Parts: sequence; C-alpha cells; structure tokens
Amino acid sequence: MSKIRHHLLPAFALTISAMASSSLAQQTAPGKPAPVKATASSAAKTDLLPFKATEKTLANGLKIIIVPTGFPNIVSLQIPVQTGSRNEVEPGKSGFAHFFEHMMFRGTKAYPPEKYQEIITKAGARQNAYTSDDLTNYHTTFAKDDLETVLKVEADRFQHLDYPEDAFKTESRAVLGEYNKNSANPVSKLFEVMRDSAYTTHTYKHTTMGFIQDIEDMPNQYAYSKIFFDRWYRPERTTIIIAGDVEPQKAIALVEKYWSGWQRGKQQAAVPVEPAPHGPIYKHVAWPTPTLPWVAVGFHAPAFSVVNKDQAALATVLSLAFGRTSPLYKRLVQNEQKVDQLFDMTPNRVDPTLAVIGARVKNISDTVLVRDAMLATVASLRESPISEQDLADAKSAQKYGLIRSLDNTEQIAGTLASYVHFDRSYATINQYYRLIDSLTPADLQAAARKYLTDERLVVTTLSNQAMPEAMATTPKLASLLPPVANVKFDMLVQKSTLPQIRYKLLFNVGSAQDPKGKEGLAALTAAMVTAGGSRERKIDEVNQALFPLAGSFTQQTDKEMTTFTGSIHKDNWQQFNQIALPLLLTPGFREDDFRRLKDAQKNALLLDLKDNNEEEFAKERLQTNVYAGTPYGHPVLGTAAGIDAITLDDVKQFWQQAYTQGAVKIGISGDVSDAMTASLTQSLAQLPAGNGLAKVAKPAGRQAQGLEVEIIEKNTRATAISFGLPLNVTRRDPDFAALWLAKTWLGEHRASNSYLYQRIREIRGMNYGDYAYIEAFPRGMFQFFPNPNLGRQSQLFEIWIRPVAPENAHFALRVALTELGKLIDNGLSEEQFATTRDYLMKNVFVMTSTQDQQLGYALDSQWYGTPEFTKLMRDGLSKLTVADVNRAIKQHLSVKNLSVVIVAKDAAGLKDKLISDAYSPIKYDGNKPQSLLDEDKVIGAMKLGIAPESVRVTPASAVFEK
Repeated sequence: MSKIRHHLLPAFALTISAMASSSLAQQTAPGKPAPVKATASSAAKTDLLPFKATEKTLANGLKIIIVPTGFPNIVSLQIPVQTGSRNEVEPGKSGFAHFFEHMMFRGTKAYPPEKYQEIITKAGARQNAYTSDDLTNYHTTFAKDDLETVLKVEADRFQHLDYPEDAFKTESRAVLGEYNKNSANPVSKLFEVMRDSAYTTHTYKHTTMGFIQDIEDMPNQYAYSKIFFDRWYRPERTTIIIAGDVEPQKAIALVEKYWSGWQRGKQQAAVPVEPAPHGPIYKHVAWPTPTLPWVAVGFHAPAFSVVNKDQAALATVLSLAFGRTSPLYKRLVQNEQKVDQLFDMTPNRVDPTLAVIGARVKNISDTVLVRDAMLATVASLRESPISEQDLADAKSAQKYGLIRSLDNTEQIAGTLASYVHFDRSYATINQYYRLIDSLTPADLQAAARKYLTDERLVVTTLSNQAMPEAMATTPKLASLLPPVANVKFDMLVQKSTLPQIRYKLLFNVGSAQDPKGKEGLAALTAAMVTAGGSRERKIDEVNQALFPLAGSFTQQTDKEMTTFTGSIHKDNWQQFNQIALPLLLTPGFREDDFRRLKDAQKNALLLDLKDNNEEEFAKERLQTNVYAGTPYGHPVLGTAAGIDAITLDDVKQFWQQAYTQGAVKIGISGDVSDAMTASLTQSLAQLPAGNGLAKVAKPAGRQAQGLEVEIIEKNTRATAISFGLPLNVTRRDPDFAALWLAKTWLGEHRASNSYLYQRIREIRGMNYGDYAYIEAFPRGMFQFFPNPNLGRQSQLFEIWIRPVAPENAHFALRVALTELGKLIDNGLSEEQFATTRDYLMKNVFVMTSTQDQQLGYALDSQWYGTPEFTKLMRDGLSKLTVADVNRAIKQHLSVKNLSVVIVAKDAAGLKDKLISDAYSPIKYDGNKPQSLLDEDKVIGAMKLGIAPESVRVTPASAVFEK
C-alpha cells in the first residue's frame, strides 16, 4: 500500500501542507478526559472554524468529536493517536511509532489484510496514515452510508491487531527500504544530523524514521512490537473525529457500540526532559554525490500552547523575517540570487522543539555569507520590534490561508486532527488562532530575545564540496549587529507637539566632490538612494509600501551638502523606517535603476535646464563661470560627458566613501520620543565607518575685469539675463546681515516692493520680476523661499533679470547696472534702511516658519558654526546702522567688474550692440511720465565699456557638455 507520510516530506515550507506545517502556535500537554457527556457548542464569532461540534468522552477514556461540515454524502474519519517518535523512550527502539503505522495495516483475525482492504474498497474510500514526532493519525474518507462498517473494522484493528512474526519481519524490511529511499534526499540527512546534534536526552533527538541502527535491528524486535502496541494504542490516548454529512447522536452511538469495550492502558514512563542547551553547535554533513550546498540554522524553541504566547510569537516573527515577503528573501532569492530556496519552520510540538531556518545555496563560496545574513536577521529581531502593520498582515495571511484550504470535509477533518491530538479537544484550533490574534509586536520581540540566543543555536550544513573554513566558526549574534555602542552621532532634536516627525540626515558631501570627468556623481548617487530601491525592495515596492503611510524620503544635493529628509506621522514611525532607511543603508544598486536614473539626470540637465528654462539656465551658467576651475565649476547635475562616464561601480564607491558615520549630522523634529532617537541612531550605525570624503578647500571665484559677457545662443522668444560676482561673505561673516539687508532692499525674491522690481517691472513693465541674492537660490523660479541645507563656503552676489523682449535686452542690462550703481554710490537712506530692517526682523520668522525650514536652518547653523538663524539675523540686524550697510555695499559689491550671462536668440546682433555701446531705446505701449522717458534716454546712452574680447558667444548645445 502506498502511503504518504508527512514526516518523510522535506522539511521546508514548499513541501509542508497546512495540516503539518510550521504554523504559529503553542501547546499544552495532553489533558484529562472530558466529562462522559455529549456536548454541542456553537462557534463563536471569533472562532476560525464555523462548525457546531459535538464532543463526548467514553468511560474508557476514548474521545469522540462529531463535526457536521455541510458537505453532502461524504464522511471523513480521523483517528489521531497520541503516539509518535516522541514516545520511543527506550534506547534502541527508535522508529517504532512509524513502524507501527505500517503494522496497523497487517489486519486482525476477523479481518485479515485482504478482507479489510476489500471492505475499504467497497466503501469507495480513500485511506492513509502518517506519523510525526507526537502523533500517528489514521484517516479514511468515504460515503456516509458506510460509516458503521468503517467504524466496525477500524475498532477491530485498534483493539485486536494481529500479525505473525514473518509478516513483522517482512514489513521491517519495507521500512528499511523506505529509509534507504529517503536517504537519497540530502534534506532528510541534514535534519537527521541537526536533531541528533541538538538534543542530548529528549526523544526528539531522532527523527520519526528513527536511527538507522535501530531500523536495521527491527526484524529482531517482534516481541517488543507487541509491548509497544499494548502500551500506546489505548483509548485514553485516542480521539475519534467524524466529520461531514453526519448526525452527531447516531454517530456517537455507533462509536459506543464498537469502541466502548476497548480497555484503558497502564500509566507509561515519562518522556525524558531535555536539559538547557549550551550552544552554539555546528555540524557538517559531507554528501557523497554532487548537490547544491545547504545551510540550516536552528534554535531550541518552545512547545505548542494555547495559553503561553511564546511559540506562536516565535513562529510569527520568523515567518515574517524569512518568508516569501521578507526583505531577506527578496535579497538572497530574488535580487542577489545566491539562494534558490529559503524557508523557516517552527513546528507545533508537544515538547520544546527546534525552530529552523534553511537555505539552499547556489555557490559554495556564498555559504558563509548566507549563514551570516540569516543570523544577522535573527539578531535584528531581538533588537527591533516588528511593525504593527506587518504583524497584522501576518495574522491575516495565517488565518485566511488556512480557511482557504478548508474547502472539503477531508481537509477540515485532517486539519482538526493536527490540533486535536494535543488536548483531544475541538476547541484547540480556535483557541490557538485567538492566541495568534492577541499577539503584539512586543510579544514577538520578547520571544525573539528569549529563544534566539547563542546558547540555543544549532547550525548544520551539507555539501559535496568542502565548506569554506570560516563556516566552522559560528559568529556571536551580537557581533552581526551594527556597533551601536561605539557610534556617537551629532543629533539635533527640536521637540514639539506636532505629530508629524521629520528628520534630516545631512552629509558633508556634494557635487564639489565629484571626481574630474565624473561630474554629476554626487547627485546620481543620492538619486540612486532615494529612487533606486533598497536591497530588499524595488522602488515600486517602496512606493507602494509608503503610500498608505503618507511618508516620504527625499534627497537634495548641492555643492557641499547632501540631505536626506524623512517625513512620517509618529504612529507610523517604525514601519516607515523599516522601509525608508534601507534605501540609504542597503541601497539596491540595480543596473536597471541606474540606467533609468542616469538617463533622468541627463535629461534634467539637457532638457529641463538647458532646453526648457532660460532663467535657471542663465543663473546656473553664471555660477559655473564665476567658479570655473574650482570644485564649484560645474552644475550639481553634472555635465553631459560626466554623466555619460559614470558607472554603477562609481556610484557604489561614492556611496561607500561619502555616506559614512562621521560625515552625517542628524536633525529631528516633532513629537519625538527617546525611543525614536535611539532607533534612528541604532539604524544609522549601519553606515560605513569613517569621516567621509575630505572637505574641499574654500573655492575662490574669479573676479571679472570689467564687464565680461557670455551670450548663450539659443532659439528662444525672450532674453534671460543674470550677472554677479564672487562673494566671500557667508553667514559667519560680520557683514552678512548688512548685505542681506542691502539685497533685500534692492531685489527681495518675488517681492513687488523691492527696488529693482519697481524700477524694471512695475514702472516700465519690461518683464515678470527682477531680484538680487547674496546666497545661492537654486530652483528660485519655483519657490518663494530658498530651501535650507544649501550651505557653501563661497557664495555669489547675483542679480536675476527675468526674461525680457529681445529688443529690450541691452536696455535691461543698462537699467539694472544703473540701479546697482546708484546703490553702491549713494547707499541707502536712513528711511530705506529702517523700513527694510523692520521688514526683515519679522520676515525672518516667515522664511523659517515650516517644520522643514526650522530643522534645516538649525542644521545649517551647525554647519556654518553660527547661532540659530533667526537669532543670528535679528541680533545682527538690531546692531546694524545705515553706515554699516553702506560700507559693506561699497566693500563687497561692484558695478564695474561683473560676470554676465545672457541667453538670447540673436547672439551676434546682441554682441554687436554690447561692444559698440550703441544707444538702446525702449518703447512703451502706454503713456509714461516725461521724467521716466528722460531717464530712459540717459540710461539708453550709458557707456558700458565692454571690450570685444570680453564678449563670447556659446551655442547652447555646447554648454555643460564637458
């Protein structure tokens, strides 16, 4: 007879059915018989099984459970006996529980094998049996009309099994053949060795098959076989489950009729208790034929229980950490493809068992890496709790996955049998799932800390080739965690009542550290972090996971700073960081993401900046012209040739060197708890050690000699103008507040009351606006206020003339220079000074009003070594005099020595106008005051004195190419 026995199936997730799988549960020892009384209980709303079961315990201790399932015509009879390999307590007698499963089909005097089989066949039955560590289950599914017949023949073989010695010896050789068959499977041997090495005393030391020497000796154990049957096959250890199209009272009467005469047995010897483990233990199996290597990591785990949460919690946390949706599975199986099978198994067992994590590795050289990855994941479970959402998902999958399988009477009855055998109670499975439903992240972490320890660790490997030498030394779990205790981060905390938590990770690295010929590497590396996915999740999976959390993890790269910003509601803190931080700590670095982001960066440079945005184009070109030949001499986005030259290995190396523990400053704001700051610090300890890339020397910008003009020839309707000069004044300079006030009066960004705006746009209507700056303001056309975290050692004084009609370009340059010259020559009046200072004393609060601005400016203050920004500005402004401002203007600004960038269509015509100093008229559609017209004549005739060699024309296509 062909029998499918679950103990013979390979012990990994793909091959274990729901009935015998490593479910999330725990156990109690077999309980006392229930009262000898039939009871019917309706399923509670929270129960997994919706059936109404009737239970009764006979006087001899036999338990009866009747479960009408609603499926017509079919009945399934399951007879779980509390007898498995666990009960093989005598030395030399292992394997007898399984062997007896075979012998139970050898018949009785009343029903010899042939007659028994004839009856089963006539009933149209499907019949089988299996043995595990804790039970042997006999199951038959048949037409309901044959219930009495099947109960009768089953009662006979359980009470009157009879077989001659010759039949016994014959079957013992069949069992040996089964062992030999299974021995071809390396997994069977792997777990046989693991259990043998893990246990010293308990009978879980041997597998259900038993030790080979005991199997070989079975033909000599005929007398013992009678003892084994008499000892363990007794009614007080047995449950009769009848499920399907059945009437409970009639079914109970039939069981009483044929089974009530079965006599109770005697009290048996206790199973020996395993002493506390003293690991770690390592064993290797040298496999004689070619096979892929296996690495199995086991931990002594708790027994099944419906009261104590430990086993359910441990099984749950391991299934989350190593299952098909886990980060490690995605890394080892899907992304790196070092492993083709990864599984976890925490079986439901009567006594403390082994929780096992295993992997089949494709290359012997990766076995140590895979082992350490599994152990590192285990170690992390001890330190960091699982998120509420992940736990909820696991509960849902476990519950509905099992319910999905209960689509027929036989499956329902078989599932019941796998739980009933513990306490011989229908309630066990429902109690078990209620226990799972009560689990919390703290329960899972507590179980991990209690059971996932070095002392409980058992590592077993199997391979045909020799294992790497390092496999013989098992690392301590703690050694695989980031060295948190030795890492100290500079963390700024801005605590408030805001439930939204925002943190910034500011690294002292930017485009100034781009290698020559690889311009754009800093920006591309940062993009690969936030938009390239993590090792565990592809970017689409990251976005999908962050969507319901409403969380974001973004980057900003500038000349000397790269900032990663995380934003999340405090309720979702843990789950968010499990998704977002791996983007930085363990980037995915996938080739397809690299190509995608590299193309996107080049398009941002060539299309979004050069082709589609004359204003930002001119501003960016002015920066690179002033700082040509320095680390500031190319856009943050890089150059076309530089981007083309960057390889994925360049990105990996830059990440390794730039994003280090010593290079980061941390800021966090909102309703921040100590646990949040601790977890963030612990996570960031995984960054590479070191101080990061060397800080660049302060770039020295080139001061123009006279007006030096670059005209970028581009097919465009309007003409954009930017001009300026290098500025050594930064926030740490005493003149910073004075120049800030001067630029505010002259051209406050997007402010209609500023002087340039009034003189060029408001009065003359020449363009959309005109502004002045003493700090870099990338993406200014899209924002009212500059972003924080754009710190630079060197800055630029800049005037931005927004696009004007081509015929007015020459005049626009003259009028802007005229007004700048007035400011330098005449300075501000006391009234202008006071009005502007009063504005700034209040506006500084407006420009730092958001959570992001407050946190970002605070980090900038640390970078510059200055007081907090609003204090810096208000203190500086309050001490200023108009004389201070006018002196600073004359000292640092110039109207004669300026770099000018103009983006225009008719570059040659504009060049001729500039070097000829031709009169530049302006025409208005409406009437203007005569005073303005007179002023225009003076401005139009203003001599700029631009030498021919100081004007160059550059095709737009050539800009930022190299």
